[in-house]
Amino acid sequence: MAARSSFRRRSKSELTDLPDHALVNVLRIPAGDTNPWRAIWARVVVALGALFLAVFIVYLERDGYRDTAVEAGYQGKTQLTFLDCLYYATVSLSTTGYGDITPISQSARLINVLLVTPLRILFLIVLVGTTLQVLTERSRQAFKIQRWRSAVHNHTIVVGYGTKGRTAVSAMINDGIEPSKIVVVDTDQAALEVAEIDGLVTVRGDATKADVLRLAGAPRAESIIIGANRDDAAVMVTLTARELAPKAKIVASVRESENTHLLRQSGADSVVVSSETAGRLLGMATTTPSVVEMIEDLLSPGDGFNIAEREVTRVEVGRSPRHLPNIVLGVVRKGHLYRVDSPAVSVVEAGDRLLFVRNADVKASS
Repeated sequence: MAARSSFRRRSKSELTDLPDHALVNVLRIPAGDTNPWRAIWARVVVALGALFLAVFIVYLERDGYRDTAVEAGYQGKTQLTFLDCLYYATVSLSTTGYGDITPISQSARLINVLLVTPLRILFLIVLVGTTLQVLTERSRQAFKIQRWRSAVHNHTIVVGYGTKGRTAVSAMINDGIEPSKIVVVDTDQAALEVAEIDGLVTVRGDATKADVLRLAGAPRAESIIIGANRDDAAVMVTLTARELAPKAKIVASVRESENTHLLRQSGADSVVVSSETAGRLLGMATTTPSVVEMIEDLLSPGDGFNIAEREVTRVEVGRSPRHLPNIVLGVVRKGHLYRVDSPAVSVVEAGDRLLFVRNADVKASS
């Protein structure tokens, strides 16, 4: 017992004890529609617009300016050229102010006070704002992490953003789940960058470690999808996830059916055998390719038909599930799934949920 207590003390979470600013490179909150580079370029365009507006204003009133170089006889000209106006506007808006070109007429000085000075202030605001945006990006991300960690609950954690993880997320979003309610955990930075582009919260780390899943909000998660590339990793993640989230629904994927019982003993509610499922489809394709095409249609999110789940309506209570408007495949009653032809569900009851075929363009109801 003493050794076990010592082990638990050494295994105490490290990530969740860190301050939010130290988690910026581990936990990433998507920026939504805000692209920082787009915002910076927009500010650059505003700054250039202010500059050339100042050039235009000075050029119109160029007779009211004095150039010391002209007075000294260094240049064979009597008034400012466009390049002189550009030069004056640049050094003026940047507050450099060499003093070689100055407004001397009353109108030129008035225009400098009323127009050029506000443009100078706007120019400086844009430059300072752009610099602050770059420098405070880490602070803003830390603030978003703090806000997200305090509010996250009833979300879905997806472990692994490979083919299985991306397909699972696509199916959930197609069923109406908001991307903000999905958290991706992976060790591959490239996969996490793709997930962030997709608008998902990401956590970089090994999901077999409790502190990584805890950082992803596992204790408050509604469901956890495990799409690890190796069966042993899937078992370890399932064990860790079940310990942290005893009430969450855990769905895991394994390559070999012989490991299914390990996943269930580890705490998985549902187990999907990827290799055998693919093998069955390959075998069926040699004799019944149309059946395989229909199955692929049902499994492809956003295309054709999907299998969905909904609660029975009041008018459907007491009717046979085989005679309902939808094509019903099964009935979920008190947590148990029955096929539509099972005598136990010859009629539907209040509180039952129906598994049915629906058009992919129609969102499933809760």
